[in-house]
Parts: sequence; C-alpha cells; structure tokens
Amino acid sequence: MDTSRVLGLVVTDRRGLITGWSPGAERLLGHTAAEAVGQPVAELLGPNVYDAAGSEERHRALPVRHRDGSLLTLPVSGYPLATDVAGRATGPGSILVIGPPPAGFAVGEREREALSTWTLEASPLALTVYDTDLRCVWQSERMRRLSGLSDEERRGRRLTDVLVGPDAAEWEERTRRALLTGEEQAGEVRGSLPAGSSSRVFDVSATPLRDERGRTLGVCTTVTDVTRASRDRERLALLNDASVRIGSTLDVTRTGRELTEVVVPRFADFARVDLLEVLLRGDEPAPGPIAGAVRLRRIAELNLFEGVLEAQTTAGDSDVYLADSPAALCLASGRSAMYLTEDPVIRAWAALSPARQAKIARFGTHSWMLLPVRARGTTLGVVMLTRTRETPEPFESDDLSLAEDLVARAAVCLDNARRFTRERTAALALQRSLLPQRLPYQSAVQVASRYLPASPSIGVGGDWYDVIRLSGERVALVVGDVVGHGIHAAAAMGRLRTAVRTLADVDPTPDELLTRLDDLVIQLAAESGAGRDADTAADIGATCLYAVYDPVSRRCSLARAGHPAPVLVAPDGAAGFLELPAGPPLGLGGVPFESVEVALAPGSLLALYTDGLVESRQRDLDAGLEALRTALTAPAGSLEDVCEHVVRTALPDGPVDDAALLLVRTRALDGRRVAAWDVTADAAAVSRVRSESVRRMVSWGLEEAAFVTELVVSELVTNAIRYGVPPIQLRLIHDHVLTCEVSDANSTAPHLRRARVFDEGGRGLLLVAQLTQRWGTRQTATGKTIWCEQALPAEVASTGPKPVEAA
Repeated sequence: MDTSRVLGLVVTDRRGLITGWSPGAERLLGHTAAEAVGQPVAELLGPNVYDAAGSEERHRALPVRHRDGSLLTLPVSGYPLATDVAGRATGPGSILVIGPPPAGFAVGEREREALSTWTLEASPLALTVYDTDLRCVWQSERMRRLSGLSDEERRGRRLTDVLVGPDAAEWEERTRRALLTGEEQAGEVRGSLPAGSSSRVFDVSATPLRDERGRTLGVCTTVTDVTRASRDRERLALLNDASVRIGSTLDVTRTGRELTEVVVPRFADFARVDLLEVLLRGDEPAPGPIAGAVRLRRIAELNLFEGVLEAQTTAGDSDVYLADSPAALCLASGRSAMYLTEDPVIRAWAALSPARQAKIARFGTHSWMLLPVRARGTTLGVVMLTRTRETPEPFESDDLSLAEDLVARAAVCLDNARRFTRERTAALALQRSLLPQRLPYQSAVQVASRYLPASPSIGVGGDWYDVIRLSGERVALVVGDVVGHGIHAAAAMGRLRTAVRTLADVDPTPDELLTRLDDLVIQLAAESGAGRDADTAADIGATCLYAVYDPVSRRCSLARAGHPAPVLVAPDGAAGFLELPAGPPLGLGGVPFESVEVALAPGSLLALYTDGLVESRQRDLDAGLEALRTALTAPAGSLEDVCEHVVRTALPDGPVDDAALLLVRTRALDGRRVAAWDVTADAAAVSRVRSESVRRMVSWGLEEAAFVTELVVSELVTNAIRYGVPPIQLRLIHDHVLTCEVSDANSTAPHLRRARVFDEGGRGLLLVAQLTQRWGTRQTATGKTIWCEQALPAEVASTGPKPVEAA
C-alpha cells in the first residue's frame, strides 16, 4: 500500500496519553486505534514525538517508531488544542500531524482546514462549547453520542441539565471560574448522562475561548469517559489497601474486622465474615468443600446504612445454615456465587426468617455475593457481601474477581491467625497446667501469686513459680524463667519445674539444687542438638531462684542462677533487695553457685518475681525495680490485695513479656510445739527418750498417736545409735502433722531392704514406712537427718497449733 501521501492524526491529552488515533495514523505506523489509545505517546512513538506535542506550534522531521520496531523519519507538526492571545497553550492537549509528503512540505491552509474538520467532527474528543451564560451553543459528534442528545435537545441547556450526580454543581462552578479567570480547569467528575443510567467517571477540562483581541467568547469543555480506568485504579488501590490493613495482628476476630473495614463502603454496603465453629474451638476442619448444614460463628460484620457505618449484630453469634442456604451452597461447591434478591435461592432463604426479610427490605438489598474462605487447601468459612440502595449498581463479574482476590488475601491472614491462636492456646493451656493450680496451705508461710502471660504478639513464655513443702515444716520457694517463647518454652518450663520438685525431694541446699539443675539444662540442650551448631545455652536456657525457709529456726537459705534478686519487706515496712550472688544462668556450666542464709522475723514479706514484671520498653530496669519496691511497701489489706496492687502498679498497661510474682509472708512455729533431746550413743538411752517422747505427746493432747510415735522413736534412735555417729539428736514437731526427726553425724543415708526370715535386723525402716504417712532422709552440714511424718486425727489437725505471724 502506497503511504507516500498518507497523513496520520494523533490527539494527546495534557498528560501525554493518546486519546485519538486516525485511520491514517494506523496505515502509516501500524498500530490500531484500540492498541494506541490510552498509551503514552513517548513510549509508543518515541520521546522526540512527545516533545513535539508541546505548548506551542512546531514543525520538525523526527524519528517515529513503527509497530514493527523500526524508526521512520517523518515530518511531525504539533498544534496545541487551545491557545491564548500570545499563542501559549491553554487547552487539554495537542494534535500531532505525522506524514511523509515530499521534501520541503509544510502544512498549508487546506491541511489546516482538514485538521479542524477532523478535530470537530471525527476526533474521539467529546467537545462542547458554552456561551458566557454557560449555555450550550455547540457539541461535537462524539459528545452527541456520549450525551445521547441531539443538537436541538442540547442547545441552550446548562451542564447541570445534562449531568446528574453529586459533582455536577461543583463542576459547573469550576467552568464559571475558567470563564472569569481565564485559567483552565481540569479534573474528574462522577455522574450519569441521559444516554446511560449508571454512574460514570469523566476526565473533563474547561478552557476559555477568546477572539483575536483577547475577548472571552465562551468556554470549550472536553469530556473523556475514564470509567474503566478509574475503576481499575480504585481496584488496585483497594487491593493495595487490603495488603496493608488486613492481617496487622495474629487475632482472628481482628483480621475479620479488617476485611469488612476494607470492603465497606468502598466496594460493598454490607460485609459479614463467618468462620466454622469447629475451627474456632481449636480443631482442624476437614479439607475440601463442606456439604450439608453447617454451623458458622460470626467474627465480623459491618453495614452502611444511610451513610453511617454500623455493626448490625454482635460478633461472636453462631447460627446453623441449612444445606440450601446461600452460605452452605457456597461452602459445598467451594466456589463464589453472585445473586440478585429476586433469585430463587435468596428468596427461599429469606422466606425462612421474617426478621431477615425485614432487614432486606429496610436496607434495600438488591445484589449478593458469597465467597468461600479457603487457605492452604482448608475451608475456613464464608464471606457475604451485599449492595443496597446506597449503591444502585449490582455486582458484576469483574467485581467477583476483585472480591475473590480480597478474600484470598484475607484467608491466608485468617489461617495464620487461627494457627497462631491454636498454638498459643495450646501453649498457654500447657503452661497453666504445669503451674500450681492452687497453692496449698503452708504453716511456714502465707503465699499469694500471679502469673500474667505475654501479649499475643510475643507468644507464651516459660515463666514459672512453685511452693514445695519440705520435711520439718520447711518450705521451698521457686521462681524461674525459661529463655524464649512458644510451646517449646512452655514444655521446657514443665521439665525444669518437674526436675526442681524431684530434686527438692532429696532436700539439697539451694546451691546444690541449682548445680544439679544446671547439669540437667546442659543435658537437655545437648539432646536437642543445639550443641552441634551453637552454645548449649542458646536452645534451652533459664534463670532460677530457689529458697528454703525454716519456720522453726526462722532462717531462709537462698541461691539464684542469673535471676533478679528478691525484695524483702521487714515487718516495720523497710524494703530492700537481698544481696545474693547473681550466679550464671542455667545451661552455661562450669561456674559454681553460692547460697546465702538470712534470718527473717515473723511477718516479713519476701517477693520473688521474673523480669517481665520489671522490664519494659517504656522504662529502664532500675525504674522498674524501684516501682516494684515502692509498690510492696504501700498499705494494703490481705496478701492478695498486696499482690494485686503490685501487678497494677508495675504493669499499668499489661505485660509485654511473661511475668510471674510470688509473695511470701513468713510465719514462725511456736517453740512450745517443738521438742528436742540430745541422745547419748548408748542403747540404754533408747528407753529414756521413748518415755520422754510419750510424755510430750500427752502434753500436746496427742494420746492416740503416742503408741505409734513410741515405736517410731525407738526404731530411729536405735538405728542412729547402732549405725550413726554422735552427736545424735531427736526432735518432735507438732503442727498439722507430727514430724519425728533423728539426726547424727554420719552422712551415709539408710535405705529400705527386704529382710530374710532369719535376719535379726533390717526391719526398722520398713516398720517406720508402714506406720507413718511419709518418710525420708536429708543431708545436713554435719551429717544426715532421718525424718517421718505421722498423720494426726482429723479433729486434732483441724484445731492444730497456730503459727506465729509476727514477733
């Protein structure tokens, strides 16, 4: 085809986008109008061509890119669509004339006339000329088709007579501003024209028209329908907003609420997120679609009614959806669906509930969308979206694709949230099951405790505390903290707490217990494989404080392994931190621990805690420790009141990390309830201490227990004389149980064995074990102590001796 005399006409807007493409341009450069319109002229034809579409008339020979990629050197003339008296561009764009005429060619009057005719009649620009009263005097062919009004119908009418919508009056005012100021006005306008009932988006401009003397004759407006492009931008913005806002937390309910807040009112007028109730109970739902009736629990709902956002029902309600309901059908098919209110599925479902019918009528609901919530092959629930009279346009197929993208993004976030919630719930349940459910009554101390789990963003930690009853009415106090968070930290905490209880049963000193616990942590870390790649403390590490209080001697022995020092509040209110050697955290090994013994007056308050109670991002550690010390000295009623006050003061905004607090108020046993005798290493001494122990039992009103006590004393003292090393001592302690202790300087511990028929000995400890509630042995600094506890009659135990609260 000969293109030697072909002229191509290209229209660009003020942004450099092609808005018009003549048939001559298609023959000359290869691109169809569909391919060219909407493309940047600089990308399609080259940057030099874009420069030609400037603010003044230009004529140059330029390289122009063909569709096949080749560059054609062609004459290019650029004409601003509108200019002022000085020739400066004031219009919405330019017209480019591209063609290969003979050398020396210049656009003449005939070509200019053809260009003007094409611009006014054949150009894709919709033009309208208004007089100084803003009444239409002329419209282009494209505007005639866009408005649906003939020249006779349009002539003399104002803009607001044609454009219907909230922006019409504002745009007419801006057109008047262009007329009065001479400045071009441009922007986007939403509304509908007589040719179409649906709301559209138009890119409009208003440019004043002047004669050669500069007098304003009227206003020329250009209108381009950019509804599709505007919707695409809005959808991209909506998807971007969803990616930012949905899933900001690992909370299922919050994630569902974020989805509803994204889609209402920008996409739908009503949104509801329902999840399977089995899923919210922590169970794993079955994979694939779900058939039949289904119970769903609402986690979020948002509605737009008369311009106001409101939640119509309370999130958390559950309901059973029958098999033929829209939600159940969506879950059964596993596919999204759109309905109109007149569709049989919606009509049948609405007919089942008069309240539902009334709600549909009240809101004017006309269009429905049901979408399954699926992530990683698992169906989680269903999302319902509707449009009401607030948005007259029904959902379209493009809307369904957009909604599926939004729900798919939300589904992953919901799945992450429910998986995290399930793991956190399991870890929290595990941790709570491993912590003391109820601290038993102790004669030696009065206790109160609090455990506060970490915020969900961090996860469950490994803090723990314990109160362990020891022999001789003593009590062990434990507070510890496992490094890390999550179910592994909770499991490690459980293993350490069990180990501490097991070790406490053999009654080592606090430093000895921490040394054995340190070895256990190193062993656990080695078994977990951490030692192959990193320091053994990196996988399982912990801090711990262990204390033993004796209400008879009123002394407390403490040792710590990298744990914060406890606070001691004296009965007179003076408070301070006990000076204990810090010791290394558990799991490092090779560094010894050291115990410290302090005397505690009855009524002293000892506070053991984890670092989560005193550390935060808002304050440094010293400030947190001082806040704790001050809170412990505040006047309060019961020990529980003190505990509650400390927690509120130390953590006014709640804990970030796990926090544990154990408050202990010491007691002292009445000296009249403790009897001790020094025993000589002579068999004759057995009869004497046996008689004296019986007399003491009678004085305590324990005649019923005297016979068993006499036998136990006889066996234990006899064994100490026969196998032990002086000095030997017998001690009876009358509390809620009767404790019998025999000490000697031999550190060898006895053990039960089965005596043969003709053996003369070996039955003493077996007899003690059978006659008493429990027995054991503990090492002391000078040897060992064999002890046993005898249960007292119920009426005696219930009215047992009262411990001394304060000196």
